[in-house]
Amino acid sequence: MQNVTLNNGVEMPILGFGVFQIAPEQTEQAVTDALAAGYRLLDTAAAYGNEEAVGRAIKASGIPREELFVTTKLWVQEAPAEENTERAFETSLNKLGLDYLDLYLMHQPYGDVYGQWRAMEALNREGRAKAIGVANFYPDRLLDLVINNEVTPAVNQIETHPFFQRTADQELMREHGVQIQSWGGFAEGKNDLFTNPVLSGISEKHGKSVAQVVLRWLTQRGVVAIPKSVRPERMAENLDVFDFELTDDQMAAIATLETGGSLFFDHHDPAMVNWLSARRLDG
Repeated sequence: MQNVTLNNGVEMPILGFGVFQIAPEQTEQAVTDALAAGYRLLDTAAAYGNEEAVGRAIKASGIPREELFVTTKLWVQEAPAEENTERAFETSLNKLGLDYLDLYLMHQPYGDVYGQWRAMEALNREGRAKAIGVANFYPDRLLDLVINNEVTPAVNQIETHPFFQRTADQELMREHGVQIQSWGGFAEGKNDLFTNPVLSGISEKHGKSVAQVVLRWLTQRGVVAIPKSVRPERMAENLDVFDFELTDDQMAAIATLETGGSLFFDHHDPAMVNWLSARRLDG
């Protein structure tokens, strides 16, 4: 496994296991299998509804806490945002059965972002969240947060895949010391990713799967990836990406797949802002 060093010195694996859209009743087994395969970065969120299952798998694994890197995410909080952020953090921590988080992310760039961030800064100072960051922040929102706050986000987790590559976003993050992390690295199979001629051709030349090529493309760019699977053999395959390297020509060929926009939803769309901002979590 390769690591990246975050802007506060915390080491983070460049490849981990995500549990988005894994049902709570499947999550414990999936995380158990992922840990057995060798994953040490686990990524969940309050909004996923499966933190408790992740926590059970961690506890049952017997793996020393210091060997794991656990991320969860804060959903949009009502006022008073600072107080409610601290409460949400405690809820997540209790569900996970942990004493601290390695990374706590603000899941959406909405609500009282500044109030939520101040609470997250306090959790970071206390050592209860070793690193703090954001998700789904476009450059303007990210830069505003960086300029006007004490702590620069350590990570920005954004949609990043061969059809939406975020190279300019990554460059801006690099300038400000923010680590880019991908969600949706396989684009959930959209645009026929797994049979794409460019990706398939590269995979044949390396004797690897298209999924492995995509993960190698991400990690070779310095992008942290968190692929999801409920199949142990696929989990193992997704980890096996550090024994080959894409050539400059192959990286350039993948660059031609850029479409210039999200394949899922636009955070600038007023209807999406309304929907995300109105959503509330039970508990």
